[in-house]
Amino acid sequence: MASRGSKQRQPLLHSPTPTAANGGGAAGRRRFLSFLAVTAALVASYHLLVPTNSSHYHALFLSLGSNATAAAHLRALTLRPHVAGTEANAAAARYVLHAFSSLSFPAHITPYSVLLSYPVHRSLSLAAAPGLAARPFSLVQETYEGDPYAEAAAEVLPTYFAYSGSGSVTAEVVYANYGHNEDYAYLASRGVDVAGKVALVRYGDIHCEDMVRNARAAGAAASIVYTDAKDFGGSAAKGEKRKWFPDARWLPPTGVQVGTLYYGNGDPTTPLWPSCAAGDDCERLSMEELDGSEAMPGIPALPVSARDGETILKAMGGDVAPPKWQGGEGAPVYRLGPGPAVLNLTYIANETLATIENVFAVIEGKEEPDRYVIIGNHRDAWTFGAIDPNSGTAAMLEIAERLSKLQAKGWRPRRTIILCSWDAEEFALIGSTEWAEENMDTLASRAIAYLNVDISVFGPGGLRPRATPQLDELIREASKMVPDPDEPSQTLYDTMMRYHPPITRVAGAGTDFAAFVQHIGVPSLDMSYGLFEEYPVYHSLYDDYVWVERFGDPLFHRHVAVASVWGLIALKLADDEIIPFNYVSYASELEECTKDIVDKCKGFPVSFSPLQKSIKQLESAATKIYKEKKLLQAENWSLKTRQYTLKVREMNDRLMMAERAFTNREGLAGRPWYKHMIYASSDQDDWGTKAFPGIVSAMDKAKKSNTTETWRSLQHEIYRVARAVSKASAVLDGKLT
Repeated sequence: MASRGSKQRQPLLHSPTPTAANGGGAAGRRRFLSFLAVTAALVASYHLLVPTNSSHYHALFLSLGSNATAAAHLRALTLRPHVAGTEANAAAARYVLHAFSSLSFPAHITPYSVLLSYPVHRSLSLAAAPGLAARPFSLVQETYEGDPYAEAAAEVLPTYFAYSGSGSVTAEVVYANYGHNEDYAYLASRGVDVAGKVALVRYGDIHCEDMVRNARAAGAAASIVYTDAKDFGGSAAKGEKRKWFPDARWLPPTGVQVGTLYYGNGDPTTPLWPSCAAGDDCERLSMEELDGSEAMPGIPALPVSARDGETILKAMGGDVAPPKWQGGEGAPVYRLGPGPAVLNLTYIANETLATIENVFAVIEGKEEPDRYVIIGNHRDAWTFGAIDPNSGTAAMLEIAERLSKLQAKGWRPRRTIILCSWDAEEFALIGSTEWAEENMDTLASRAIAYLNVDISVFGPGGLRPRATPQLDELIREASKMVPDPDEPSQTLYDTMMRYHPPITRVAGAGTDFAAFVQHIGVPSLDMSYGLFEEYPVYHSLYDDYVWVERFGDPLFHRHVAVASVWGLIALKLADDEIIPFNYVSYASELEECTKDIVDKCKGFPVSFSPLQKSIKQLESAATKIYKEKKLLQAENWSLKTRQYTLKVREMNDRLMMAERAFTNREGLAGRPWYKHMIYASSDQDDWGTKAFPGIVSAMDKAKKSNTTETWRSLQHEIYRVARAVSKASAVLDGKLT
């Protein structure tokens, strides 16, 4: 049956009736049988002769957005807190599985048994000076009057850091600002000794695992991380009281931002290899081996609220902290310490093997079922997870419903689309990492791209994509097709281009793209709408449906806009005959990044000419394949023959595999899991983005030590990156040397 609104396709050829005029006799019958054979062959290849009008389906996809669908999914997913490994998160997995299955998509769950970390006991008390009575902290995030989730809030785990060291510490406090290494260097320059003390640091610049790691390196016996009202509590007009949730978007004074301290990706017991389901046998590190690992924090640490942080700061003495280290209006004077305040911290963890569940739906491709476009979002949350991550889950399920409607209209993707709901992302990107490690070789040969949305909406602020550079052009073109929900007269592209750069890079280990791009070399993107600064309730009790409904996205039109551009990018990658990658921008990006590093190394005994030469090769190869693509698309292939099909497949293979060539089997120095030579997190900031991470790390070490050996190491890293870029050029070129 023809799709509604489309014309009935007419047969290409009409079968003639055999008569004497057609030759008659045995010769005529032979000609007629030959004609039937040709006609049968043409009919068999009909889908090649008449290309599918995919643009019609893409336009239809954009018209099917539903605010109500996104809102309904979000409400259902966030009724209870759902930390990985709990019964509530298993229920959330079943919800997603049912949502996929009800759309007639083949769906399944893949479980893994992995090491998760939960609190058994924690306590914190403050004495104004040694020997004085200690005042205990309640360490409770308070609900508010009329909170519809007050009863469910009782299920929220006590505030803690996953994988924190267990133990008891009684010591004076030292204030270390945001916990950078530079902050500890400043304390040392002021004669403040951190060794054996409790380091008090505030959220803001780097993530908690880096803060605690830096505190340990400085010699601290424990660390307390608090959310400063200056950064998360908002401000008030003169003469007015500061407001917070539920009356404003800001974090309440008792709000606490929880997180993980594991400095790695995936199940801690199976680094560099996949875990397995419960009951199966797989190699694991012992707890003794883990406790001695650099990936574990090694000291007790605890997150606390702004109210508790200020209480500690009021009891501290020592020199006044610098102006940039101070709090906001109304805050006490911050001092460096140490003491006289003394903290008594006890934390006991339960680190146990627990089952996590990844949920998948598969829409099999018609022409190229062995090529995968992968859409992903994680499902687990520290509390209710309305923004992080279930704003992304709701958007993904809204995409799934639209794709189901396209199928009902006759659409099938050219390539296979896989929708993924990851588990245990909050602990260490565990679900996506284990699956990617388990399927690494298959993904390396078949994955076109990985498209991630962790958080679809922060609040106002426009579309904020980050991606590997060959996706830039596709992101720009797709964003031109979707109106900006906050400025309907503008497109997402119009508002995105106000920012510089409009598209940033996927590099840090902040979310589930890490395993795909960092470990395997799959072109990847992540996107969201709005600014992180508009979302101060991150990882706290207050990240619930009410906050979204009042502040994050009251009309759910931002959710739908993100789903539209996210889904359209997936459709273009799945349906376009030639994969819409453009590596010319990749070469330009690397050239700019190289200039920045060269400027920082002027006068030093290293040469960047190998890298600069390899980037010129990449530019040439990228330009060549871009022109080949345009020529192939422009040629008049009236019959799309086998030769044409092979040309397209060969070009797509080059476009798909070039990103893999940027990886190195041995990985980055000291960080073998990270195999991408171009983009990775900084070794000083697990969430930070660094181009040429191996070069940057070696450069920092060489500048600090200034030895022949460290400069030689830097030169080695330059050669390693140059070789990776040359490999990518060779793949794009498509010819052997």
